[in-house]
Parts: sequence; structure tokens; C-alpha cells
Amino acid sequence: MSKEASTPAQRRAYKAALSNALKAGYAVLRDGGEAMDAAVAAVSVMEDNPLFNAGKGAVFNTAGKSRRGAALTLLTRARNPSQLARAIYLHPELVQHAFLSGSTAEEIGVKLGEELVDPSYFFTEHRWREHRRGLGLPEEPIPPVNGDYSNPSRSDDLIDLTDSEHPSSRAAAPPYAASESVTQPPDIPLDSYPTGTVGAVALDVRGCIAAVTSTGGRTNKLPGRIGDTPLMGAGFWAEEWDQTGTKGDLRKSSEWMLFPSWLRSMWDRLHGQTCESVDGKVAVGVSGTGDGDYFIRQSSASTVARRMQLAGESVEDASERVVRDLFSDGGIGGVIALDNRGNVAMPLNCPGMYRGVVRADGTPKVAIFDDDVLEEIDNL
Repeated sequence: MSKEASTPAQRRAYKAALSNALKAGYAVLRDGGEAMDAAVAAVSVMEDNPLFNAGKGAVFNTAGKSRRGAALTLLTRARNPSQLARAIYLHPELVQHAFLSGSTAEEIGVKLGEELVDPSYFFTEHRWREHRRGLGLPEEPIPPVNGDYSNPSRSDDLIDLTDSEHPSSRAAAPPYAASESVTQPPDIPLDSYPTGTVGAVALDVRGCIAAVTSTGGRTNKLPGRIGDTPLMGAGFWAEEWDQTGTKGDLRKSSEWMLFPSWLRSMWDRLHGQTCESVDGKVAVGVSGTGDGDYFIRQSSASTVARRMQLAGESVEDASERVVRDLFSDGGIGGVIALDNRGNVAMPLNCPGMYRGVVRADGTPKVAIFDDDVLEEIDNL
């Protein structure tokens, strides 16, 4: 992902899509809805948008197949994996397991009213060409829909931001729609050969936090590969705990008396009464995106919570440290994290990460590249 290689039309399209996702989640929260429903609503918008590597815009594996996951994995027909995961989560009497994959999850979803689609629904020409190019194979012929080669270009799968008649352009009405003419082909996703995800974290009026993550995985992954997105603690995490004592104060930990007296005395002299009280409940939700294999190795999402709980770090400091640790081991990506006091962290260690936030005033603010500041869509 490169700002220099992107076009104004591409940037506007992504920011409009992010804004729409935030508005969908906010609508649920504004009406007193639950955090999980709000997070699923936001993610569903992105799953339906071919710009993102989830749902409709999911990438292909080396076998030319598209697989998706969202706390479930290896799904092939669920139109919205995030909605399927929610439905199964809310019916533990049907599934007593902590982790489920493939057609079994989808068959249960049908019983719960979830929509399955033909796998061809997830096809986008750009991701197909990317898949073939990555393997050093010819990009054409383009796979037909239901065996029909009469329209081999599959141009409807691309988003032409200069075409006012295209549905995506109508959805991104002024001031979001492109106004300048471009000579390049129809606009395509910013992220070539993506490894990322879509995700949302929400805090409701009850103080509950929920995190939802959904993805098509990494381009040209091996068939059967399972990434971090469906793995609790790696690609997503939400947790609440009782915190009693002082933020960052080892004197309140069970290990305090194990330290030698001279070290305890030095700690007291250095820290004095500067520690912040954090008595009460603490909660955090985390959703990650990037090189999932590294998120798995480091349990990145749950590590944010552990650093907050055991090291007394803020959600901002804990998230920043986790993302730095990913990079030090060779992993790229970022996280979005939210605590129950409304503090938000969105650190990244790569050139860009689609991100945004909407607070009680209902105004979405979004950003894409690492040096971007969050801004309102109306100002673009």
C-alpha cells in the first residue's frame, strides 16, 4: 500500500466505505443496541464491499479458491461470515465447541437463517489476476460464471469510480464521488497481495465491549491454512476483569515480596505516590490486521489485555508495544483497540491501515496511511 501510488478517487472510495461502516455500527449503539451487534453491523458493510479483503473482496489461495473466516474458518458460502459467527455464538445449544470450520458451520447457519451464496459471488477480477500474477501464471482466461465464457472480462467485478452509473459510485454520492477524470483503468484496491482483514470494536451504553474480525486471508496461501482472524487471542480479543490496586504498582502484585528489600526500597523512592488508581472493572477489545502468522505466534490481541492487566499499561501503550514486537520479529500490521473508558488506540508498523472511529457525536473520522490524521469524511 502506497500513498504515492494511490489516486484521489481510490482514497475517497476507501474513506467513504470506512465512514459507512462506522455509521452502521453507530446506528446500533445510538438506539441502545449491544456492542456485538454494532461491531457485526460495521464489519458486514466491509464484507459486502469488494474493496476489502473479506466477504465479496476476499483473495484466493494457491488452488484458486476463496476461503473466509470470522471466529469460524474455511468458509466457502457464507455471505457474511461475521453474521454467521454471531448467530452461532448466540446459540450454544447447537454448538458446544469453541472453534468450528467449514461446511458444518455453514449448515448450522442456514438453520439459524443465515444466507449462503454460490462461491462465484465472492469472485472479483482484480483479486483473480493478482492471484495468478503472484504465482507467475497467465491471468487469462478469466473463470466464467456458471460456465458462461460470453463475458470473459468480468468487468462488473471492478469498481470504476469515474462511472456515475456504477452502483458503487451511487453509494459514494457527492462529496465522496470522484470528480476528476482519470486515464488509468477502473480503480482497484489499494492493497496489492493483501494479508489483512476487516474488523471493528464497539463499546455500548452498558459498558460491554465486543470485537469482530473477518478476512479472506493472505493472497496465495496454502489450501487449509488457518490464519489469526478466527483464533481467539491472536486476531481478536475482548475481555473484562476486576482491577484493584494501583496502575503499574508492583507493590500490589503477588510477586512484590519476592524482590529483595533494596529493590523494593528503590522502587518506592523512584515511584512514590505517582501511580494512578485503577480500582474497578477494566475492559478492552482488540482487532488485528496484517501478517496473521506472526499474530498467532505472539497471541497479539490478548497480549494487549495482558499488558494492561499485569503491567498496568494504558490501552495506547499496550497496543503500541504489541505492534512494535510484531515488527521486531518480522511481522507487519496493526491493531485497533478500545477500552471501557472510551480510549482508542490504532497503532501500525506499515505504510497504511484502513481505520476510523466514531464517538457519541456520531461523526465518523477515518484515515488510511501511516502519516494520516483522522478526519471527517465531509472534509475530504
